[in-house]
Amino acid sequence: MKALVIGGNGFIGTHLVRALCRRGDTVVVLDRSAPRAVGDLTGVDYHVGDFHDPLLLRRVLPGVDAVYHLASCTVPSTADADPESDVQGNLLGTLSLLATMREQGITRICYFSSGGTVYGNPERVPVPESHALRPISSYGIVKVAIEQYLAMFQRQGWLDPVIIRPSNPYGPGQALGGIQGAVAVFLGRALAGQRVQIWGDGEIIRDYVYIDDVVDLAMMAVDSGKNSIFNVGSGAGSSLNALCDTIRRVTGIPVQVDYLPGRSFDVKAVVLDVTQAREQLGWYPRIDLEAGVRRTWQAIEGASSSLP
Repeated sequence: MKALVIGGNGFIGTHLVRALCRRGDTVVVLDRSAPRAVGDLTGVDYHVGDFHDPLLLRRVLPGVDAVYHLASCTVPSTADADPESDVQGNLLGTLSLLATMREQGITRICYFSSGGTVYGNPERVPVPESHALRPISSYGIVKVAIEQYLAMFQRQGWLDPVIIRPSNPYGPGQALGGIQGAVAVFLGRALAGQRVQIWGDGEIIRDYVYIDDVVDLAMMAVDSGKNSIFNVGSGAGSSLNALCDTIRRVTGIPVQVDYLPGRSFDVKAVVLDVTQAREQLGWYPRIDLEAGVRRTWQAIEGASSSLP
């Protein structure tokens, strides 16, 4: 299979690219940034540019069997601060991508939506894919809009989409100083001997899923030929306070917390029901939170010890 990974230089994208290469796929990457020094990119056809640039897409799409669309110009906090840029960069950019795919006769796409924002504050947990979509942030609204366009183009008969809704992916290689990704950010602060900052009282509940499980499901979903929507989570929730306790156990560092005022776009509790992925794909999450945090911490320690 020849796969185009849009956003292949990001956290999830780099893991996905390595997994596709390991199984022998031909991989093309399109990302706004030059490749990071993570892993062997031998044989990867790497292009730097925007995913909504039709001229560039016409160069990278020919011969592609499936497109993995992971690119996003925003995160929830930045999307709410500038909804117009969120719509321009993500929604209109994706529509441009899809138009060029149609022109080139490419039909199969795996879209990485968001299991943490599209449902809003859910009526029940764990949340199945059939739950009403009531996003409370611009980020979630745009994700839902893209999903709806994918469904519309499928009904028109020229697009073959599969959608995955990851919860909160984490694992080795995630940015320690980013503005999202609590596991990596908290571990980074533990390594630096800094206090952790939490918005709200720390009782917000999230579903943390290890990166290898996310990549496995994405590849299985594309290979299945299905047009389903799949939640990608651990099926278990953890509050931010409980996550801090896990980090203290794994690292042996007495991490201290500063609590900041809550944010309006933060959903109170989201745990994803992953029954559909298990029944349709035979997928299930293999790495629980404590084991995943331990693997991530070991990778961070290994990277820090190799620095001059």
